[in-house]
Amino acid sequence: MPRLPGREALFRMRRDLLDWYEGNKRDLPWRRTQDPYAIWVSEIMLQQTRVAVVIERWKAFLERFPTIESLAAAHEQDVLALWSGLGYYRRARMLHKAAQSVVAEHAGRMPVTASELRTLPGIGSYTAAAIASIAHNEPVAVVDGNVERVLSRLRGWESHDAVGEAAVRRKVDEFSAVLVDARRPGDFNQAIMELGSTVCTPRNPQCLVCPWSTECRTLGEHKTPKRAAMTTCEIAYALVLRDRKNDTEVLLEQRAASNTVMPGLWELPTIGDTPSAIKEAFTVRHAIMQVNYIVRVYPVEPPAISSSSTHPERQRWISLGEASSMALTGLARKVLTRAGLLQNPLRSGTAKFASPALRN
Repeated sequence: MPRLPGREALFRMRRDLLDWYEGNKRDLPWRRTQDPYAIWVSEIMLQQTRVAVVIERWKAFLERFPTIESLAAAHEQDVLALWSGLGYYRRARMLHKAAQSVVAEHAGRMPVTASELRTLPGIGSYTAAAIASIAHNEPVAVVDGNVERVLSRLRGWESHDAVGEAAVRRKVDEFSAVLVDARRPGDFNQAIMELGSTVCTPRNPQCLVCPWSTECRTLGEHKTPKRAAMTTCEIAYALVLRDRKNDTEVLLEQRAASNTVMPGLWELPTIGDTPSAIKEAFTVRHAIMQVNYIVRVYPVEPPAISSSSTHPERQRWISLGEASSMALTGLARKVLTRAGLLQNPLRSGTAKFASPALRN
């Protein structure tokens, strides 16, 4: 085990961090509750998603599914629809599956300890520790990317490759277990994550206002392995609209259940060959993990789509009102919003671009 600060230093660090947290913590809605279910939902949403995006989505999710029982009883497509735009949809599927497990195997009561919580689908050591410490005051440390960065900088632990990174992670786990405040573990865990989110940031850390600046061996400068470079991919979408009974419908395509990425979600039809005779309506950019997508959107008439799209057997006409509440991919939602179709359901002749499907 690496040599760590002594008892007095650890006491001082806990005190300084908690004092800083009391004066600087953000007023986030999930910090006003001790409900383990609400905390669980927030922790799952916050994985790979910015806090500003999560706030309103968390409120909407709990309004629609206020209890574990209501989430467990919901259809998966309804859960995915409310998750649309947050990305990483496996999180929503596992959350739904775990809720069903809690109802079926635990009479609707979530396990209390971190070790018990880890038995639920989709709950790893980080999420289990967060729920157990915040909701039940269990003195167990939370280690996420923010915590790992803070403690690595604090102790001067550098990693130059994957092997070094694994070694640093082991040292961080050991240090965090010793450092966590046993009297206020929930506040302490939130405090150190808050420090990493707002002060000890990946770039341009604010060392001058850090409560641990006098303990830090690097003051923000430390080496880590280079991350994989982003790649660029271009795709073409067909935006196909038609009028039916004084309503506008859009043609959507459901991803195959066997698809390893976002199975079962709905998107716009992909065009195999870019149509040379149709003028591009607009372009959007969308990043998913290490890929930057350049998406070119073409307005296509209904009769022409069957010869242009790649999976007509999975396509369905959807009214714009229904589309807004469906389990759309984030990219599909972005395209339809850019076209003005989700903000205000369009009637014939009101599209923002000259779609041939609406010129009749």
